Amino acid sequence: MNAKVYTKTGDKGSTSLYTGERLSKASLRVEAYGTIDELQAVLGVARAFSEHDDIQQVIYGIQKELWQLMADVASLGQEPTITDAHIENLEKIIDSYDAKMEPLTKFIVPGDKKSSALLHQCRTVTRRAERALLRAAESGEAIHEVNIRYLNRLSDCCYMLARAEFEL
Repeated sequence: MNAKVYTKTGDKGSTSLYTGERLSKASLRVEAYGTIDELQAVLGVARAFSEHDDIQQVIYGIQKELWQLMADVASLGQEPTITDAHIENLEKIIDSYDAKMEPLTKFIVPGDKKSSALLHQCRTVTRRAERALLRAAESGEAIHEVNIRYLNRLSDCCYMLARAEFEL
């Protein structure tokens, strides 16, 4: 017998965290990891439209890290699985693509290329996820600072990948 997709446990507006606690689906924590989940889906669309194998692989790796990030945000009392090493890896990706392109001399208006425009959308969803996580932290939720820094760097990475998708 297959497990059913629906559990009915959230029918009254609450959901379970990864660590078992129940919260309102309207909580800032749930909003934050829901936005990260949205980001992962949008990154999947960007990966599907990417014209560069290397960028597809980078996006795939980020998508896998976002599962870890969502687990961090959906857990209480746990050490984060996202670490400074994840942030340093994003910085290496940013630097490697930056080295391949000419310095920017104008503002970028997304839309000349689908794959690049989708990565710009990923950048904006990342910024929204970062704001949601910050709101949760500022409201007193126990949010790991490394998770906020990861999202900040990820938005820069999405920007650089969008440029690379367009320019390379």
